[in-house]
Amino acid sequence: MSGVLKLVLACVLSGFLAAPLQSQDLGALARFEDGSITDRRHGAELRLEISQGVPWRVFTLTDPNRLVMDFREVQWGEVDPQSLVDADRVTTLRTGGYRPGWSRLVAALAEPMIIDSAELLTDTTTGAATISVLLTSTDQAAFAAESGAPRDPRWDLPQAAQIIKPMPRDPERLMVVLDPGHGGIDPGAERGEVREADLMLTFARELQEVLRRAGGFDVALTRDGDYFVSLEARVARARDAGANVFISLHADALAEGEARGAAVYTLSDDASDAASAALAERHDRNDLLAGVDLSQSDDRVANVLMSLARLENAPRSEALAQHMLKGIQNAVGRVHKRPMRSAGFSVLKAADIPSVLLEVGFLSTDTDLKNLSDPIWRQGMAAGIRDGLIDWRNEDTALEPLRRN
Repeated sequence: MSGVLKLVLACVLSGFLAAPLQSQDLGALARFEDGSITDRRHGAELRLEISQGVPWRVFTLTDPNRLVMDFREVQWGEVDPQSLVDADRVTTLRTGGYRPGWSRLVAALAEPMIIDSAELLTDTTTGAATISVLLTSTDQAAFAAESGAPRDPRWDLPQAAQIIKPMPRDPERLMVVLDPGHGGIDPGAERGEVREADLMLTFARELQEVLRRAGGFDVALTRDGDYFVSLEARVARARDAGANVFISLHADALAEGEARGAAVYTLSDDASDAASAALAERHDRNDLLAGVDLSQSDDRVANVLMSLARLENAPRSEALAQHMLKGIQNAVGRVHKRPMRSAGFSVLKAADIPSVLLEVGFLSTDTDLKNLSDPIWRQGMAAGIRDGLIDWRNEDTALEPLRRN
């Protein structure tokens, strides 16, 4: 199937059901009923049964090789996506929210396979729908030629246009953008029923309220629901909000060893230690596993210019991290034994915004899990962050004349 034909197919699949659905309640979610991924003679077959037909699209991506399907919107329920995989040619499967009102399925492919056919059939009596996607084995070059997310204005960033500066704000107020890590198809770390994505969204809302009550702060969140936001989009939302400060919130889990207490990360090309490097790599890889297309993201000239701007801004981020840690330690009494760390986190790469990643605690450690689940303890943590931000703001304002010179 040619690239042009694939693009047409994807666009048709995403829109052809819209007219029949206008008579239905578009707010109602389609429910996942059953499904399977199986090998076949020269490829693989994916079948999904859902309670009603919905607009959808399908495409493939490289690095790593993936099949991606988007839906408007499917409620996955308690199904374990991996239980649907009975194939050697498909290694892992992820499902979950991707945009507000949209769901995504991502299948990691063990070998290159192109989309041979894709169709949705609806039962005229019950309204239930069956989606069938047939994949055919091919070589990597042919797979790469067929791959890429089809351009769709409902999904993609617009073409380059004139930059509109944010509306002027009160210079005495600090715009803080809080970034609850993960979300939707990317749950983050998990322990039992506790998901990092849910916990950090709850904490971000609590911290937002504490900062607003303190006065002198405006606060925005990069996401305010259980949906996926790419690392690039998180930074873009901070810039659109006119952020003075960007704080990414996380609570990871370690596969080996034990870590306890809060730690603050700043951006660095060279990680401060192997654990920080692995953490940054895992965060970036979550974007890929969620089906983000990075094939058009390489702009070397822009990267060089941004790196120069970051060098000028790095001391402000370092100072922000130090003041936050001091405030947290005063409030909750304990931080990580090595609380100041650095690594190449993509979410910290805003060239013009002081940015830090706060590891609030570790789900893999019993004490931290108990604290993170305790709203009283989280209030203390939020108060510590507030105090650190106030001290940093006072110092940063005093240093502003020196930076201008």
